[in-house]
Amino acid sequence: MHDNMGSTQAGLIAKFYSGDAAMAHAVVHFEIGCKDKEKTSAFYAGVFGWTVDAGPMGMINTGAGSGIQGHIAALGHEPHQFTHFYIETDDVAASLKQVEAAGGKTVVPPVEIPSGTFAWFSDIEGNIVGLWKAKL
Repeated sequence: MHDNMGSTQAGLIAKFYSGDAAMAHAVVHFEIGCKDKEKTSAFYAGVFGWTVDAGPMGMINTGAGSGIQGHIAALGHEPHQFTHFYIETDDVAASLKQVEAAGGKTVVPPVEIPSGTFAWFSDIEGNIVGLWKAKL
């Protein structure tokens, strides 16, 4: 039996990896949440050879020339364990409105930090995803 959805997905994946498709909202960052940043950093250093900056929001250097950058975060409050990825957007608040119109929920409203603005939302299945707009 021929699976049209499977062949469509395969075609889209091939198009993406060939460079023919432009991503309107790129995934630009990831973060790993934990209670004990030092212990968690040591785990990823030992397993993958990553180095992690000191401080509560330690930037990760994966040592790779490809992929996206991230950090390990010890927030000091719930949630402690999480993994998030961040989607780039031109307007965090407008993207949250689109998320809510589609059935998702705002978890953390827009927060400005020195390097930009972020927010968290949950999709219709409860997955927590970040939005990001860098300061120019």
